[in-house]
Order: sequence, then structure tokens, then C-alpha cells
Amino acid sequence: MPEPLTPGELLALDRQHVWHPYGPMPGKAAPLLVESASGVRLRLAEPVEGQDELVDGMSSWWSAVHGYNHPVLNDAARGQLDRMSHVMFGGLTHEPAVRLAKRLVDISPEPLQHVFLADSGSVSVEVAVKMCLQYWRSLGKPRKQRLLTWRGGYHGDTWQPMSVCDPDGGMHELWQGVLPRQIFADTPPAGFDAAPDEAYTAHLRELIGRHAEELAAVIVEPVVQGAGGMSFHSPEYLRVLREACDEHGVLLVFDEIATGFGRTGALFAAEHASVAPDVMCLGKALTGGYLTLAATLCTTAVADGISRGALPVLAHGPTFMGNPLAAAVADASISLLLSQDWGQEVKRIEAGLRNGLAPAADLPGVREVRVLGAIGVVQLDHEVDMAAATRAAVREGVWLRPFRDLIYTMPPYITGDDDVARICAAVCAAAREG
Repeated sequence: MPEPLTPGELLALDRQHVWHPYGPMPGKAAPLLVESASGVRLRLAEPVEGQDELVDGMSSWWSAVHGYNHPVLNDAARGQLDRMSHVMFGGLTHEPAVRLAKRLVDISPEPLQHVFLADSGSVSVEVAVKMCLQYWRSLGKPRKQRLLTWRGGYHGDTWQPMSVCDPDGGMHELWQGVLPRQIFADTPPAGFDAAPDEAYTAHLRELIGRHAEELAAVIVEPVVQGAGGMSFHSPEYLRVLREACDEHGVLLVFDEIATGFGRTGALFAAEHASVAPDVMCLGKALTGGYLTLAATLCTTAVADGISRGALPVLAHGPTFMGNPLAAAVADASISLLLSQDWGQEVKRIEAGLRNGLAPAADLPGVREVRVLGAIGVVQLDHEVDMAAATRAAVREGVWLRPFRDLIYTMPPYITGDDDVARICAAVCAAAREG
């Protein structure tokens, strides 16, 4: 065993060598050093702002829905580790991947029958796009190679996903002129419960119809636009997209990486609209936050179309595709979720967030407060001071990760009422000081 390093030594090495997400090298601010995690708490290696542990209000970027160090998921990982941690998926298969694929087919919208396992959410979107483009090429329509989405979206940081993220003011604005040129509808009108805007509905239909000959697919985040702005929209627009895509011969892709597995109050956000996509992307909460894994599901029509083409294979094969360790934990995580009244737990958290975040609406600089399922958002009328907001939340004993003009929370589903209230107090404190 190597000699243990002190927290100071670890942070010095981190600053020297480790490039953290969405930051410069070296970073502007030292990250907090986590020693261990259990339940909904992150234990710090040394106290910060008087706190030696923090309630996690972020579910580790929305993935750790069962919290940390869960005995069921630990047992699944240990049991699979004793059998095999990995084996290549080309020409081989194994029980964890087969069981997981069957499970995903069983719980997802009925037309989705086939599962491609990938490494991460962004890669699952890459695979979805490749599926759609290859489908039309196989059908002799190679001109259908563009994508349509609406503004305000976020689909990942790899190439094709970046091309359908919001093109103005988003994280990937730097790449304009280099990325594939996609087609952008206006941002959907805000409000999950808002009546559908007829003018916007007509806008979607007209845009899809006008570009149908070159469109391979429409891709959107259903109901909640996540990292693009944490905004909610009416499920009715998903029905409009489904109808327009069917009418004009365009595939429909739902990116449920952030919304899948109950986060919005439905197991999948598509259920709010009672529609099914042709392709669906899953990730984040798939393994309960334990290991990186994602999945791209598609209909039999899409799979058959690709398999009848001049190149009758989907030419994509991640080295760790179908990783047995990740697949076993994912199957256990889904079993754990479905064995409980997860819907009631999400409703309980939703009620706690509505009550606890309501005072934020009266704070100076707050534009809007909104809650849906286990998602709570405070939107400011200015760019958040991340350092000040983070310090304020940490003083309250909570970990949050604000961005742009947003201070938000997506807590684990096991978060108790007292900790939900504590998270809300931290969000309000961050809004006051950020």
C-alpha cells in the first residue's frame, strides 16, 4: 500500500495534475476533498466553513438516486466482482448485460425493444444520432442527415451531442462553424402545467415539415431541459413532435439521461405525454451513481432498417460496452427503485422543495422559483457568483453546484424531510449571497 497523503498534499497534487470539468488548468478554486460518503452525506477530509460533512443536494450530478454506500448496490458490485469485472462484448455475452437489457425493455415505452449499452450519456446520444443517420442511409435516403431540436437544450460534450446543444450562450458556443449545422426551433414556452401555446405548436409543425427531406431526427429532452437551463415545459409539445415526425417521416429521439428513473415524478418523462420515441437515451441514475454506464434503446423498425442496409451493422463498439460490473449494479439499482414506492418518495420531496424554496421568491435578485418532481430551481436575474453561493451552501451543511444564473437541487430520493428542509435553506442562502 502506498503511504497515505495528507489532505494538503492531495489538494496540492490535484491542483498540479488534475483537470476538473468545466474549469481551467489549474483551477481557480480548490475543490472540496471528500473522504467518504454514506446515505445522503459526503464526509470531508478536513472541515470547510465549519462543516466536516455535507448533505448532497446534487445526487452527484443527478445519478446517486439511492444515496451512497447502499448495501444492496454494494452487494451487487461485490458479487459480480467475484465472478468477473469485465469481458469484451464483441462475440461474447453475459448474464448481467442480458438481464439489464431485458429489464430496460420491460420498463421503457413499449415500442422500444432493443438496447445498445454505452459508456456515458454523451456517448449514448452519439449512438442515437448514428442510429438515425444510418437508418436513413440504409433506406436509400442519405440526404436525411440533419437534426432538429429546440433551443435551451443540452445533450452532452462529445461531437454530435454538442451540435444539438443551445448554440447561443451555451457551453459549446465556441464550436460554432465547426460543428454540424443543425436546425433549431425556438425554446419551448415555460411551464409544465401551462396550456400549450398554439403559435408555438404551429412553429414546431411548420419547421419539421419544411425540413423533412433533410431531417434524420428530432432530438429533445422531454419535459425538463437540464444543463441548458433547468426549465420545464408542457408535455403536450412531445405529442406535437410525435405527430409531426410521423406525418413527415422523421425519427424522434428522447434524451432521458437526466429525466429517467423517476426524477420528474414519472419513471420516464415521456410518460407525462403518453408517447414513445423511436430512440431513447438513458444514463446518470442508471447505475444509481456507482459506475459509468448508459444505454440507447430503439424500436424494431429502426434496428431492422439499419440491419437491411449496405453496411448491415451498427459500427460502434466501446471497449467497456456491456461491462458486467456496471450492468449488475444497474440491474440491482432498478430493482431497488421498483421495489419501493419511489413515486411517493419523489412526491414527498417535491412537496418539501415547494415549501422550503417558496421564501426564495421574495429575495432580491431572484427571477423565478420552480419545482417539478425531485427538482428544485431558483433562477436569478444575474450570473451567480459560484464561489460565494457555494460557500453559503457549505455553511448550511449542504453541497450544491450552481451554474450560470441557477441555484438548483436534485437530491437523492432517500433524502429525509429534515435534510430536504436543510437543502432548501442552503439554496436560499446561496441565492442571497450569490
